[in-house]
Amino acid sequence: MRIDYRGSPAHIATGGRTPDPKAPALLMLHGSGQSHVTWLLQSRWLAYHGYSVYAPDFPGHGLSGGAPLASIEEMADWTAGLVEKLKLEQVVLTGHSQGCLVALETAKNMAVRETSICKGLVLIAAGLSIPVNEALLETAKTDPQKAARMMTGWGHGQAARLHDHSQPGLSHLGFSRQLMAANDPAALGVDLAACQAYLGGTEAAAELDLPALVILAEKDRMTPVKAGRAMAAALNRSQTIEIPEAGHMLPPERPEEINRAIAGFMEQVFNFQG
Repeated sequence: MRIDYRGSPAHIATGGRTPDPKAPALLMLHGSGQSHVTWLLQSRWLAYHGYSVYAPDFPGHGLSGGAPLASIEEMADWTAGLVEKLKLEQVVLTGHSQGCLVALETAKNMAVRETSICKGLVLIAAGLSIPVNEALLETAKTDPQKAARMMTGWGHGQAARLHDHSQPGLSHLGFSRQLMAANDPAALGVDLAACQAYLGGTEAAAELDLPALVILAEKDRMTPVKAGRAMAAALNRSQTIEIPEAGHMLPPERPEEINRAIAGFMEQVFNFQG
């Protein structure tokens, strides 16, 4: 799906199905330097199990136009506006890494406006804040390709290095590098700086009274599992799943576990089984 939004084309993956904006929807927000491709193995599976799926590329990422947004707050405003643009009536905000910060901030803003559109959160491989290694920050500004190699090296568990990707002909590390290479070259540095600057996660979590599913990776070297546990503890109505031996790139690395967890959570929230 491609729409004109805020003066630029915005690409939104829907898993190969036409979503129903009145049905329970998953709005899937990608991480730093990523795109809708992060959710490739979730969006199609969930769409073909009866859910309305929307996986947008933020500006300057993937197939969306425009310049990368410079802060988590700007990304959250963009996301809330997209929910209105798509006329979604009941949505679960689903984020990976940076996307979790955006989901928290978006849900907080929706709660302030007393809208009941947001029905829950799925937060994958993140914490209330995401401090970024200074060397990675600097490298992302001067040599984005090297920074991407650094991130993919840190971002995968040992199993991803030993076993093939579930998509034929792909390796896990190669898959991640290719999806990051499809973005505006400045996007990764802008994203990482936005994560480094964001301090609103604790406040957002305290203000939310929504069911939340927190999915963590035992071997996460980008956002350590203890940060995810602290995020789950700060949320008022959370449940946690920890996936053994997994790394930060959970959606492509461990798709079956992620898909089952999201579907189970949607069933709880909406009493709906796809």
